[in-house]
Amino acid sequence: MAAAMPFCSLALMMLGVLSSFCTAIHSAAVSDDDLLMLESSRRQQAIPASDADLLEFPLNLEYLEAEFFLWGSLGFGLDKFAPNLTMGGPSPVDARVARLDPFTRDVIYQFALQEIGHLRAIKSTVKGFPRPLLNLSAAHFAGVMNDAFGRPLEPPFDPYASGLNFLLASYLIPYVGLTGYVGANPELQSPTSKHLVAGLLAVESGQDAVIRALLYRRAAVMVAPYRITVAEFTSRISELRNQLGKSGLKDEGLVVRQVRGAEGRSRGNVLAGDEFSLGYARTPQEILRIVYATGDERVAGGFYPNGAKGRIAASYLQKSIT
Repeated sequence: MAAAMPFCSLALMMLGVLSSFCTAIHSAAVSDDDLLMLESSRRQQAIPASDADLLEFPLNLEYLEAEFFLWGSLGFGLDKFAPNLTMGGPSPVDARVARLDPFTRDVIYQFALQEIGHLRAIKSTVKGFPRPLLNLSAAHFAGVMNDAFGRPLEPPFDPYASGLNFLLASYLIPYVGLTGYVGANPELQSPTSKHLVAGLLAVESGQDAVIRALLYRRAAVMVAPYRITVAEFTSRISELRNQLGKSGLKDEGLVVRQVRGAEGRSRGNVLAGDEFSLGYARTPQEILRIVYATGDERVAGGFYPNGAKGRIAASYLQKSIT
């Protein structure tokens, strides 16, 4: 028994030291959020200023997509789902839940979650900015459709009225973002920036492909109550974006003249692409002209009543003031 006492005392002493060590480590430990902030700060320091501007600019579209898909599928947006990502920016105007069938709701919900991931990914690489004011009202979408057809549709188009309407409204959004990523990629300097944009482009392209495929399956279906086919809706929307972008053909509907189809051999156009079936590229100026619905990067409107955010967008709005 006497021989065992030194061992017990030593064991107790070691346990005491271990306990003190663990307490010290716990006190010095940082939270997961702190680690994320440290990693984000490290990445931001490694990104050239020109890259940071190009990476921040698409946050405008990622906010738009996240809010539209969240509201359409769930009936609420980032303010409830991920309020920290808004950075205190204003809530969207007149967004609401859509009347979606279970399949479409599931797809749109997945899109929403992906957009939240995109916001996190970009903000872990650059500082970012608060959510801009977004106009997601049915009236705005109705106005876009009226512009696309060159006349008022009666009754006014409502993106939230049905699954088909919501898919047609969704046709307006991801494609614009993906052309921006195609355009930004060759302008980037940092491998970190290029890797991020490649990943964002992959998923944005996937979303656009899903939307186009779901609509292509119903290309000949008449959209009630307009007696206009799904294919014609997409063609008119694409033509409008070409007009607003003012940079030639960079947008195509689901059915095209054969000479404009892949290899000049198909009128079906489930994916848009140039003569080599490569994705079209757009500049920030072209994107602003389209999403503002003004055809002028210096005049805010459309989805962004107060204008988009970030240094690039702000530079054009300042020019309009001066």
